[in-house]
Amino acid sequence: MSISKAEAKQLLEKLIFENSNSQDWVQDVWGLSPLLGDSANKLLEVFEALIECCPQEQLENLLQTYYQEQFPQ
Repeated sequence: MSISKAEAKQLLEKLIFENSNSQDWVQDVWGLSPLLGDSANKLLEVFEALIECCPQEQLENLLQTYYQEQFPQ
């Protein structure tokens, strides 16, 4: 079953940030420490760039790997 990049991004965000919005997470980290907030913002920018440049098949494989680790059967 093939998924779109948008779907892959949503699933990865859910896996990483759970029920939080990724931008809210950056702001929360920023509130704790501006230095860490800057790093969190850069991390989110790289995450989004990787989603855009990563081939769809690799995104699907990545999702499958992490979901199997997170939710073993």
